[in-house]
Amino acid sequence: MVARGGRGLGDWMKKIEQEGEREKEREKHLHKRDTSAGHHPHDPNWGRGQTATEEYLSLTTNCVFSLAAVEPAMMLLENVKGHLKRPVWINADILPGPNGNSRVVDAKPFTDTVTSFFPDVTFSLGWTTGWHPEKVNEGYSWTMVKEMEYICNQLSQPVTFPVRAALVKQSFSQLLWLLKKSNRYSLTIWTGKNDNYSTEDLLYVRDHFDKKQVFYDILEPQNHEFKQAIGIKVNL
Repeated sequence: MVARGGRGLGDWMKKIEQEGEREKEREKHLHKRDTSAGHHPHDPNWGRGQTATEEYLSLTTNCVFSLAAVEPAMMLLENVKGHLKRPVWINADILPGPNGNSRVVDAKPFTDTVTSFFPDVTFSLGWTTGWHPEKVNEGYSWTMVKEMEYICNQLSQPVTFPVRAALVKQSFSQLLWLLKKSNRYSLTIWTGKNDNYSTEDLLYVRDHFDKKQVFYDILEPQNHEFKQAIGIKVNL
């Protein structure tokens, strides 16, 4: 389950409760089956470069601007922790990025609060961004990636950096530098509904970046086109 932006705290916490109930039911169901049947099958080549939505629980704080909201959300998530059989990814935009106008979450109090409940969490720490089809859109600058690395090199947890697909081409050098700073780091390439980007840009990342360090969260129809381009059979 991936809970993304556009929701307030009430809906966000409701998602946590719903996920907990789903995991309880899933756990009961799996107990009735052979253990080997409990894993979600996927193409091994595709799985190395894409996050399947059933493989991890990702929660976002993009619309929860008050740090006071983080602790009660973590307390609620902790109540269902025993039923969560997938890694937990907690997301927040902690720095301003290209064309980013949204408020950011204060990084240190956020990471401290989350790790006090979930020390083994995977952080998904990103930049606020915007996209203007009629303008020239700059990518992630050296200042942006170096500031992010300064924050994250003080953490011990895995960190994935959500980066906007339409801004990746302008940022190849910066993002490659960032990934090389630690084997704890990865990218999660996501797409905005009306963003302009090419499949060739995604293929360049796949060909030049370590596949184990890149995940994809791509909307259709580009997801379909990307799979076809890398030789994954797509069932229509």
